[in-house]
Amino acid sequence: MFARLLVPLDGSRMAESALPAAAYLAQRCEAALTLVHIIERRAPRRIHGERHLTAVEEAKQYLSGIRERAFPGGARVALHVHETAEGNVARSIVEHAKELESDLVIMVTHGHKRLDQMLFGTIAQQVIALGETPVLILHPAAGAPAAPAPWKTILVPLDGNPEHEQGVPVARRLAELCTAAVHLVMSVPTYGTLSGPAASRSRFAPAATSALLEMACEDAEEYLQRQAERLRREGCRASTLVLRGDPAAEISQAAERLAADLIVMGTHGRVGTDAFWSGSVTPAVFNRTRVPLLLVPVARSGDAGSGSA
Repeated sequence: MFARLLVPLDGSRMAESALPAAAYLAQRCEAALTLVHIIERRAPRRIHGERHLTAVEEAKQYLSGIRERAFPGGARVALHVHETAEGNVARSIVEHAKELESDLVIMVTHGHKRLDQMLFGTIAQQVIALGETPVLILHPAAGAPAAPAPWKTILVPLDGNPEHEQGVPVARRLAELCTAAVHLVMSVPTYGTLSGPAASRSRFAPAATSALLEMACEDAEEYLQRQAERLRREGCRASTLVLRGDPAAEISQAAERLAADLIVMGTHGRVGTDAFWSGSVTPAVFNRTRVPLLLVPVARSGDAGSGSA
């Protein structure tokens, strides 16, 4: 599971919002944790309204203070300052994740950018695009970050594509470690929420389209039940829910109704390959809810060197 966690920190309180979740996961997974700071070439003087760490010794002292303050309970916490100034901090974090054999990167969104720009254009996109390291993305805390409540409810959106099922075993293992329940959901459009070519075709055969959507609901329920039964045989508490309407809106609302503590989604992390999983729904779900989002890289069938996530 998650045995080596990586938390990139830039010296800002915003980035430090990831620390409580990192401490929680380190404890539940009995994982080692590395706090990393990348010295940035031509760094701005301030970041997120705070002074930017640009000196090596200052960064080392900062990380040491974070370890003492955020992890007082004896967690295994290593510190690493990348001393050679980097022009591409995002790429450096990706390389550190590989070199340190991290199996989870924990990071916070940057509030000055929309998630669809940040997620699929910079740090998280590059980590996911490598197809190797899951990323836990959190919202920045308004004030001092609070310790997360125990994760008791994990939401897993699916679409029937076997590639995207690679998030299910991750959710099952986390549920086991956190004594949580897993809720599998799948969204089927209504006639009024169809978009793109499907919406255009539906105008010529509205009755047939509605009938097909009803059949899709039945298929979705059967599909989710098969997934849930597999989880139950493995000792996991699992339930299913078929949603109707716009996927991002319905998944977000389901997360709120179920009081989800975590959403786990498989993703290719590439804009344009799949509108549902890489360029549209994933950031839209995150923007609509405060629930943390765990992105599990999907190994696409036919990709060179692909394997199970």
